[in-house]
Amino acid sequence: MRFRRSVRWAAALLLGLAALAHARQQPPIGVPAPPLGDGPWVFDTAEQHRIRVSVVTKDLSHPWAIAFLPNGDMLITERDGRLRVVSGGVLDPEPIAGVPEVRTDGNGGLMDVALHPEFAENGLVYLTYTKPVGNGMGAPSLARGRLDGHALTGVRDLLVPDYYEGNSGLNGRVVFGSDGRVYMSTGGRSQNDVENVAQDPMSLRGKVLRLNDDGSVPADNPFVGRDGYRPEIYTLGHRNTLGLIVHPETGMIWQHENGPNGGDELNIIVAGGDYGWQSVSFGRHYTGSRVSEHPTAEAYESPIVVWLPAIAAAGMAVYTGDQFPEWRGNVFVGAMTEGRIPGTGHLQRVVFNERTEEVRRESMLRELRQRIREVRQGPDGLLYLLTDEDDGALLRIEPAP
Repeated sequence: MRFRRSVRWAAALLLGLAALAHARQQPPIGVPAPPLGDGPWVFDTAEQHRIRVSVVTKDLSHPWAIAFLPNGDMLITERDGRLRVVSGGVLDPEPIAGVPEVRTDGNGGLMDVALHPEFAENGLVYLTYTKPVGNGMGAPSLARGRLDGHALTGVRDLLVPDYYEGNSGLNGRVVFGSDGRVYMSTGGRSQNDVENVAQDPMSLRGKVLRLNDDGSVPADNPFVGRDGYRPEIYTLGHRNTLGLIVHPETGMIWQHENGPNGGDELNIIVAGGDYGWQSVSFGRHYTGSRVSEHPTAEAYESPIVVWLPAIAAAGMAVYTGDQFPEWRGNVFVGAMTEGRIPGTGHLQRVVFNERTEEVRRESMLRELRQRIREVRQGPDGLLYLLTDEDDGALLRIEPAP
């Protein structure tokens, strides 16, 4: 078994090197995107019609996630390990102290941020980040600390999964469910997609995990007491999860993940479910071959939305506010690129019927050509976006007169 795995890994590596050599001989793909201007911009949309997009602040380096504090201020993570505060629309130049050391090479770094449901009383902040574990390796970990003034205190790791080789699978989202439990995602893309770690019940990679707020395992997790399974696992068979939310109307956990060359998918998470990676997928490998002969199978949960081509889905919000009445109940998803073509980032809006079946889909903000990493609804009922750029920005969407 180990020999066959080594042969497959070597074959995939040779194909990858050949593709890289070929790419170096070709002219660049895509049209260079111009720097983001100062705005604001007014756009027409399909149902809400005129909207205005404004720059709240720039001077962010690859921002990753947003959490709103009770007073309306925002916590924003930057991938290179900084936790920032935006207060009254102004970015504090001093990052919050006390963030754990992060591994920042490749696609690792400081990622998601979430507040404890009783944050107003206990001040607890949860972070997902790539923990350096030596020899260039990293593990997507969950840490918790107390926000005290402009610093995190008492920071400690709640979960450190098995390490990841190279730059693959280094991502993680975190959200508190309506049951008060912590849900954390881990990437399941292995090096060159050879090892099927997302299906390994003794690995925490490629999973959605469920924990108590102190990092312990809830007694009612679906695999507690089952031989050969890690008890932290809530669902398995995921690739790279870049969106994880609680649906504000149903209380269900919604998740989306990046496929390889196509096959990004949006899922409703059910306890004990297997979501198929890499046994089944709508996507293709980067070489063009299909991941699986059939995209679904009875043994696996099927997505409710699939993106072909892939959009590098990132961030997610269900709109429930009053500012955009025509968008109530719609799901917004950031797109960092479409069809692996640089400069094609945008924002997508998906409309569902009462049976959670997709009926319409709209692509917006294509004119800005920015990689949209995060989308959140603010307490003011407006939408806020982060652009995943060297000179990243916080954008606000509001109705235009």
